[in-house]
Amino acid sequence: MDLLNTLVDKGLRRELPTREEALAVLATSDDDLLDVVAAAGKVRRHWFGRRVKLNYLVNLKSGLCPEDCSYCSQRLGSTAGILKYTWLKPEEASDAAAAGLAGGAKRVCLVASGRGPTDRDVDRVSETIKAIKDQNEGVEVCACLGLLSDGQAERLREAGADAYNHNLNTSEATYGDITSTHTYADRVDTVHKAHAAGLSACSGLIAGMGESDADLVDVVFSLRELDPDSVPVNFLIPFEGTPLAKEWNLTPQRCLRILAMVRFVCPDVEVRIAGGREVHLRTMQPLALHLANSIFLGDYLTSEGQAGKADLEMIADAGFEVEGAGEVTLPEHRAAAGGGCGSHAQSGCGSHGEAGCGAHADAGCGSHEGGGVCGTAAASASAPATAADQPRTDLVAVRRRGAGTDLAPNA
Repeated sequence: MDLLNTLVDKGLRRELPTREEALAVLATSDDDLLDVVAAAGKVRRHWFGRRVKLNYLVNLKSGLCPEDCSYCSQRLGSTAGILKYTWLKPEEASDAAAAGLAGGAKRVCLVASGRGPTDRDVDRVSETIKAIKDQNEGVEVCACLGLLSDGQAERLREAGADAYNHNLNTSEATYGDITSTHTYADRVDTVHKAHAAGLSACSGLIAGMGESDADLVDVVFSLRELDPDSVPVNFLIPFEGTPLAKEWNLTPQRCLRILAMVRFVCPDVEVRIAGGREVHLRTMQPLALHLANSIFLGDYLTSEGQAGKADLEMIADAGFEVEGAGEVTLPEHRAAAGGGCGSHAQSGCGSHGEAGCGAHADAGCGSHEGGGVCGTAAASASAPATAADQPRTDLVAVRRRGAGTDLAPNA
């Protein structure tokens, strides 16, 4: 296809596609899907080889958020049966992080529900960052705490944070349809604050909330303009007890087209598959590794993810390799220019990381957290056969292990 040849050439030159070209990727047919994946895969391999970066989420404070984000299981008024607990102690958070790092993660994403941190909250998180870094040399730490006030990003940077995650989630035109307690401009402002403080900025989106193709292209073009180091792509987990519980709009093919479009628009940026990959990509997850160069390991904030061992096996079986702690995630031109993250292999950061958070978190931070299915063989064996176009509500499992519980985490 001439379209795909053009997009590959532009991606290798870091040239921005036109909106029409981005829309055309989303409009391709299922018959052309493997061609789309192959083309975007050329761009991904040019900038990131066959490396896959692993990130691990720690939910520092779960539930009871005062914001009304419609996608979020922790939102004001949510009746989803998620875990609810107040701040983890630094040593508890460090122990939780250690499980993910032992599983191969190189970045820990510290997330807390809420509109944004108080100065006391920044102190708490600073103590947690210190505890994690004291016990794990070279680990990257990304914070995802919601809207930042003046000076807070600088304090997090001084405490050792490498990155900050705050997602745009959807287009500016439709943002008011999913949230009324803060604005799209508030989110952009927080990303700017992270950049200005020297943190590696991470900002992404949530697909599947009923948005149009134009909305998806708009938010990805806005992200390109913000120039984060990493872009997490979340796929909505329609939690029962939230306003978007009935929004099952995604197919595996649709998810792959979205990831390909993001890769073409943001060719040299860490693209992370975040919340919802197990629920919506399902057995097509390995194909998504040809488009994205980063995933979350194990569970998400309020939902269970695929078993960590299964993640590692998937990466190996698909012909990819886990990115090592000493490897720099970003291409040299971004790492050298960025400063905040990835400028040196031992800088503590190294990618921008969907950084920080970006999983659908549905936390006040606005990553989409959700993510899903536990992915065990027992669950697969007991699940009834389901038509490809039917919602897979059976794959949504609320997290009952790890942070905030007495059970071992999934890593």
